Amino acid sequence: MRALLDTHAFLWWNIGDPQLSDRVREIIADGDNEIWFSAASAWEIALKAGKGRLLLPEQPREYVLKRLALHGFRALAVEVQHALAVHELPAVHSDPFDRLLVAQSRAERLPLLSADPEIARYDVEVIW
Repeated sequence: MRALLDTHAFLWWNIGDPQLSDRVREIIADGDNEIWFSAASAWEIALKAGKGRLLLPEQPREYVLKRLALHGFRALAVEVQHALAVHELPAVHSDPFDRLLVAQSRAERLPLLSADPEIARYDVEVIW
């Protein structure tokens, strides 16, 4: 299976947060699955950490890159087609990061691992 992490799923996985569903925990833990992490999530983490809205045990660069390597997550770049596909989405969600993740999920045909009920309102496969 291939799947794309929502930012909160990445963060919750890395701290062992019980808010992460058992189903998502099993998908991430299964070494046969390809788990993707978007550059949009890296950007979101960097911005929130910079504003003091997200506390990390180290700088965002080290935190994210170490955990991508540790867990074998694959990096998904934001391509021009992804950014432009945001325009095709209905105005369901106002968060630009989540809208970009939805666009990437659709374009790359990756189910999105997300607890966000607003994301589930899009025409995209959400697993939680």
